[in-house]
Amino acid sequence: MKEEIEKLQRYVDESKSIVFFGGAGVSTESGIPDFRSVDGLYNQQWDWPPEEILSSTFFYTNTKEFYRFYRAKILLQGAKPNAAHLKLAEMEKKGKLKAIITQNIDGLHQAAGSKNVFELHGSTLRNYCTSCHKFFDLEYIINNRDENGIPRCDNCNSIIKPDVVLYEESLKKNIINSSIKALKEADLLIIGGTSLTVYPAAGLVNYFTGEKLVLINKDSTTEDEIATLVIHGKIGEVLSQIQV
Repeated sequence: MKEEIEKLQRYVDESKSIVFFGGAGVSTESGIPDFRSVDGLYNQQWDWPPEEILSSTFFYTNTKEFYRFYRAKILLQGAKPNAAHLKLAEMEKKGKLKAIITQNIDGLHQAAGSKNVFELHGSTLRNYCTSCHKFFDLEYIINNRDENGIPRCDNCNSIIKPDVVLYEESLKKNIINSSIKALKEADLLIIGGTSLTVYPAAGLVNYFTGEKLVLINKDSTTEDEIATLVIHGKIGEVLSQIQV
């Protein structure tokens, strides 16, 4: 892997506008499970498939069970930014990294210090009343619930919904547009910790028109053949070796 790391270092040194596109694998080193890995949520037993529980229909028709799953499997407290998050924040601070496009909803990029983060699937840190739209932070969701385990608005008593994009819901247009703009302006795209199988998010990488595309992932992806550089390894271990 030494040769690949040296090549990545050269790409970073030569680039002026880097964009990072990341998935669940970026946060696994922080103890947050990958949905589609062997040990991920999609391979654990539950009363319904995770895709059904995390759908808009299920949220509104079976809110109690949604929140039972959400609290047990999604709201994992105590996670800290890992080496990948910290290195990307450093790259942004040095002016090398222009944007992070993430499929994750854990807020760890911001916790590491990154500012220009486009959260394709929203964030567990933001929550809104479904009626009066009052904002609630994560702490409120954790500490406040009715007899069914559902967090309710302290203003109108309506159900509170996490600001995450559930199945059957569309990605936010402003986030999509900002991501596309960043990709079009990038001269180096680093894709890490994602299998590139979740659409429409994965389709965004097609807007990148730069010369250098780097893929860092433990397993092969559908884009390996067109990448300029492929590194099979843990994203944190790889990025921590890069100097900026």
